[in-house]
Amino acid sequence: MKLAMIGLGRMGGGISRRLMRAGHEVVAYDHGTEAVEALAKDGAIPANALEELPGKLDSPAIYWVMLPAGDPTEQTIQALVEHTRPGDIIIDGGNTFYKDDIRRAKMLREKGVRYVDVGTSGGVWGLERGYCMMIGGDKDAVDLLDPVFDALAPGLGNIPRTPNRMEQEGEDPRAEKGYIHAGPGGAGHFVKMVHNGIEYGLMQAYAEGFDILKGKKSDKLPEDQRFDLNLTDIAEVWRRGSVISSWLLDLTAAALAKDMTLDQFSGRVADSGEGHWTVEAAMEEAVPAPVLTSALFTRYRSRVDHVFGDQVLSAMRFGFGGHVEMPQ
Repeated sequence: MKLAMIGLGRMGGGISRRLMRAGHEVVAYDHGTEAVEALAKDGAIPANALEELPGKLDSPAIYWVMLPAGDPTEQTIQALVEHTRPGDIIIDGGNTFYKDDIRRAKMLREKGVRYVDVGTSGGVWGLERGYCMMIGGDKDAVDLLDPVFDALAPGLGNIPRTPNRMEQEGEDPRAEKGYIHAGPGGAGHFVKMVHNGIEYGLMQAYAEGFDILKGKKSDKLPEDQRFDLNLTDIAEVWRRGSVISSWLLDLTAAALAKDMTLDQFSGRVADSGEGHWTVEAAMEEAVPAPVLTSALFTRYRSRVDHVFGDQVLSAMRFGFGGHVEMPQ
């Protein structure tokens, strides 16, 4: 298939290259000409303006927007609408607030344009590992795009299959490959939003644990109760057979192996919105979420007062997403 990729940053560039490796055609557009030129060298069709895109695409035209949530995505989609034809598809693969998806899907449907929201997880590793995708939108559009999603997904890989899963009625076989059609417009980003809220909680648990381990050598403790623990060894042994092994722990182990003090990380931990929105959703649904709420508030606190655990969080964020939180 042929599609336009609008936004060629860490995620947009990686998605484009993975698609091209699978034989799909990508028309590349970005405000930065260097990113377009770099992708063109890898086989993409360059575009210098949004207005050029329709003439370089097949019918129906497929536009994948991979930009920061909020105004950049909103303004780009509004501009794209002026160049779309009935039946065309606009995909938002960023971390958009799901209520904005619901609004956009309705607005575009009135113009005959189909809207698909794709919650995309995989970070800087997605090019090689594949991207986990949670997709919202009308079934006909999602089914049409299936070759694209199949090419981007990790596939079955070597993860053991879940016993008895497919014996249940209504299970989506694509989930085993790493992508699902979650529901109508907005459902994809809603599932990704909660995914990121959970991510906050998991990361916070690791961060606090390693902070406690590091603090065991504190001079505030009786001398015979102090341990000077090797955090690199602990992270490594937990990776192998323990019940708390995970990719986040893998990234933590890699960061500690490089520098056990993590001095290169500031510990001022940012949040990209999804944790906040997850807590809002919990409040709207009257669902208690103390762990996710605490993890979100800890990120706010980290921008005022830092502890070693915050540097562990920064190291994980850099590991999976390339988020830079270096000392200033």
